[in-house]
Amino acid sequence: QVQLVESGGGLVQAGDPLRLSCVVSGRTFSRYTMGWFRQAPGKERDFVAGITWSGGITNYAASVKGRFTISRDKAKNTLFLQMNSLKPEDTAVYYCAAGPGTAYSTSASQFDSWGQGTQVTVSA
Repeated sequence: QVQLVESGGGLVQAGDPLRLSCVVSGRTFSRYTMGWFRQAPGKERDFVAGITWSGGITNYAASVKGRFTISRDKAKNTLFLQMNSLKPEDTAVYYCAAGPGTAYSTSASQFDSWGQGTQVTVSA
């Protein structure tokens, strides 16, 4: 099992940037795909971005492409989500996830380890 701990959420204004971090630990995850998902109240958990830990291949949801950047620091075992030009519709709880899928895994069922989530609120 992989342990994931997110941080960096908060309250920002529309247009502001915010960076989320996720510290990864546990059994070897070098072949894993890492992902960020988000869940707004009353809605399903949606894919935001993914990256392969080893090769750094990335994939983004259409709604965030060009605004969000996923990256990882192998030396620090940390996953990041840089969010720019935030919009009120980006408001959600953001979750870090890990799973044995590919760079193009976008379903929550393809990820078997999850963090506790961090709240991001964007005011208009």
